[in-house]
Amino acid sequence: MSQSSSSRVPVEERLFSLVLALLATETGLTKNEILSTVQGYRQKYSARGDNANLERQFERDKDDIRELGVPLETVDSPGQSGNNQNLRYRIPRGAYELPSDITFSAEETTLLGLAAMVWREGSLSAESRRAIVKLRSLGITSDEPVLGYAPRLRVRDATFEPLRTALEKNAIVRFAYLKPGQLDAVIRTVAPLALVQYQGRWHLYAEEPDTGLTKTFLLRRIVTQIATTGKTFTPPPGDQSAKALREIEAVWSAHTVEVTVEPDSDAATRLHKRRGTEVSAAGTLVLHYADANIVADELAGYGPEVVVVSPQAIRTAVRDRLLRVAADHGAGGTHADDHGAGDHRADQGRPTDG
Repeated sequence: MSQSSSSRVPVEERLFSLVLALLATETGLTKNEILSTVQGYRQKYSARGDNANLERQFERDKDDIRELGVPLETVDSPGQSGNNQNLRYRIPRGAYELPSDITFSAEETTLLGLAAMVWREGSLSAESRRAIVKLRSLGITSDEPVLGYAPRLRVRDATFEPLRTALEKNAIVRFAYLKPGQLDAVIRTVAPLALVQYQGRWHLYAEEPDTGLTKTFLLRRIVTQIATTGKTFTPPPGDQSAKALREIEAVWSAHTVEVTVEPDSDAATRLHKRRGTEVSAAGTLVLHYADANIVADELAGYGPEVVVVSPQAIRTAVRDRLLRVAADHGAGGTHADDHGAGDHRADQGRPTDG
């Protein structure tokens, strides 16, 4: 399989295959065994070449799996303690199985059985079986993965599949994109370079053929079907997914919002645990964000438990949301008034093009 086609393995399929492979052996797998056998890695693996990009992808995937609550462990290889090159990775079944006190009714068991049949006949299971055969050929003891270890399915935007198809065909596409605060959507014509997920949201990283500029679009802000133009393009070299994520992460690192929270509230608990949260000398929380409208939605959702200190743009955006909620319910805007007056719109401050 060529490098171009191998990069098209969906991230969910790669993560699911990785989980199945790590569940299939008690002793665990080395990084080299994973990269050379597991669906999504093996297509890009070079037995004699440089696998640095692939190893970085594996490191990101490990973090993603752990964020999903999967207990991925790192253990020393038997007799080679301290040798980082031979570390082994595994998912202990005992820590991943359902607690013994959880039971299912007859109807629930039937539904789970039907779901297992779908997975058993699906392409993911076929790839997983091939990976296990490959592992056995290397002399690694493994068990057939239990289909009860189903992945957590994430609902994707309706535009995801047509964009992925366009990505595979290097096809230039057109769609209408509605920026927050605007009344009319703008038609965009772009060359898709990558589909990436960041903090649970899908983004399209694309290039504008007319300007050569790359931009990132939040899929949920695409308001029409994806239309093909009949034109194709030659994708640039390099890992475009990694480039897109680096750019989004850079924006996230550069933008912060300072808030006060009600002590011992749900907001205090959640925001203290939010990635990158810092506590200022004054006791306020400093939060990073990549999209001004998304963080305003999040903070407004905490109601009176959060007050935005700065920047004024986010303060105003949260206030506007609270006033809108109050108006919709015929209530006053006491907490909204705490955010101060202001009639300017929030600065977008985000990697998306809207």
